[in-house]
Amino acid sequence: MNQTAEHVRKDQILGAALSVLVQNGYEGSRMDDVVGKSKLSKGAIYWYYKSKKAMYLDLINFWVMRYSVKINHLVENEKPASEQLKSLFSYFIDQYESDPDPFIALTEFWSMSQKDADFRKKLQKVYSHFLDVLETIISKGVNNGEFKNVDIRITAMSIMLNVESINWFTIFEPHGVKAREYIETITEFILAGLLKKK
Repeated sequence: MNQTAEHVRKDQILGAALSVLVQNGYEGSRMDDVVGKSKLSKGAIYWYYKSKKAMYLDLINFWVMRYSVKINHLVENEKPASEQLKSLFSYFIDQYESDPDPFIALTEFWSMSQKDADFRKKLQKVYSHFLDVLETIISKGVNNGEFKNVDIRITAMSIMLNVESINWFTIFEPHGVKAREYIETITEFILAGLLKKK
């Protein structure tokens, strides 16, 4: 099987795994469910993944790769740091509105990270990368005089927590607040605290 066909097959499996995870939760998911959802044979699934755990650990990689391309592009462009932060928040809320399943899945992975060291290490790596991206944006803003002289790490962690709070809209009743309205308000609060007064 050539590499392109292999990628297509793995994407098919992981797409099915995501659907099963969202529907049944991690503990309630079975490989047979993924077989049925993917329309592939059990042998094809086990060719790529020897266990449910291995498959879901790779699902984290799958979504990280998908999001990282766009996120890294936001940092690499020449826009002001404030515009980069706005674009980052907009990107995540657009993703949430178009396809909330990965955000639902992330809440499952949070739960697994409390029980399983491999999931914990995987998520730590994911969040470390995201923190690095945020620190790059904030450092740029501080260094060029756009932002106040803030603690880079604490500010990055605060922003990350606000982005992650989108996930709570998949769990709790929002009480009439839409996720986009929430994120747009939070974005303005964050920028008001960061930007130097002119």
